[in-house]
Amino acid sequence: MSFPWAKHYEPTHPLMQYIDSRLPLPRLVYNAVGAGYPVPRNINWMYNFGVLAGVALMIQIITGVVLAMHYAADSTVAFDSVEHIMRDVNSGWLLRYVHMNGASFFFIVVYLHIFRGLYYGSYKAPREVVWMLGVVILLLMMATAFMGYVLVWGQMSFWGAAVITNLFSAIPLVGDAIHTWLLGGFTPDNATLNRFFSLHFLLPFVILGVVILKIWALHIPGSTNPTGVDVQGPADTLPFHPYFTAKDFFGLCIYLLIFSVVVFFLPNALGHPDNYIPANPLSTPTHIVPEWYFWPFYAILRAFTIDVLFIPAKLMGVLAMFASIILLLFLPWLDTSRVKSTAYRPMYRIWFWVLCVDVVILAWVGGAPAEEPYVRISQLASAYYFAHFLIILPIVSAIERPLPLPNSIAKAVLSKGKRKDVMAAGAVPAPAE
Repeated sequence: MSFPWAKHYEPTHPLMQYIDSRLPLPRLVYNAVGAGYPVPRNINWMYNFGVLAGVALMIQIITGVVLAMHYAADSTVAFDSVEHIMRDVNSGWLLRYVHMNGASFFFIVVYLHIFRGLYYGSYKAPREVVWMLGVVILLLMMATAFMGYVLVWGQMSFWGAAVITNLFSAIPLVGDAIHTWLLGGFTPDNATLNRFFSLHFLLPFVILGVVILKIWALHIPGSTNPTGVDVQGPADTLPFHPYFTAKDFFGLCIYLLIFSVVVFFLPNALGHPDNYIPANPLSTPTHIVPEWYFWPFYAILRAFTIDVLFIPAKLMGVLAMFASIILLLFLPWLDTSRVKSTAYRPMYRIWFWVLCVDVVILAWVGGAPAEEPYVRISQLASAYYFAHFLIILPIVSAIERPLPLPNSIAKAVLSKGKRKDVMAAGAVPAPAE
């Protein structure tokens, strides 16, 4: 970070001086998450989700490595090896439930982290690269989660793999070749399990590498804040440690408490019961559905039911599903407003909450059967999703008149405190600046 008032690491103990002179790891940690990292003093609890996402990733990596020691990537014994972990391995049931539900909680905190970024304009300059790396992490997470879900080799896993991989066959010219390459054959089988197990084990470490790049990129401009005002001096910041490490630790305790309740009392609430049935290629489930965190994108995929010109509906659905994520990469240029935070954009704030409702509707219809009225609702919700980013956001950014911004972060914080003191004393507060 290039703030001149940031504290610099100067070891005093001879051992730390020796280590720092040859391997500056203590200095790196101090400047990354210690007192040497100034953070805007007004960031709120919504900024906890970045740290929680990092903790969730490490939980998945640690439990995944241990589970891999007992898992057999063979179509004839994969399901039985999972049951072996649950029944015979010491604390295997706990490891599997933590890993299985950890994926859902990982997506929960990442989705909340994304919507926090959308609300506070974290994608705007000079943090475009930080935002784009976050979108890359989301794509890698989705690939990792899908492959991990297949490894259970239950009924829903098998048919989920068959349906999702078959989507690639819609790509002209090379689609069938990609489909065959992904499966290692013409249907999900032993080769599919080996491919997916290898990639599922590798991709979390790739995600960890991209996370390190994201943190590195974030430390150049520094963290954003709820006002969207740039840091102007030492009065606008506080050291990350101990002020925000304590805040993050409190949020982590709440997260782990909720996570523990789900793991110990509701371990299968977020899964599908059909996945406790061994995979049977001769028996198709009545309703094939992916894990809940894919439902909004699955709804967009199924929204296309008729061919458009010479483009098949299947291909249109695949393109729309991937476009719904890739579209996020272009947000820094679609939103042209000079104001970052939605808190000072009253017109766009309404549309932001409409988007939130729209995504919830997409999730609802994505988990519902592919029949009316769910198909029609998914079409309307998908149309709004793309219209929000491609039409509404650019127009609102051009015509909206934002509220006046505070002169500095410190002034916004201190004036808010003064207004609270005045109200507590029973006086009439002054108008907000």
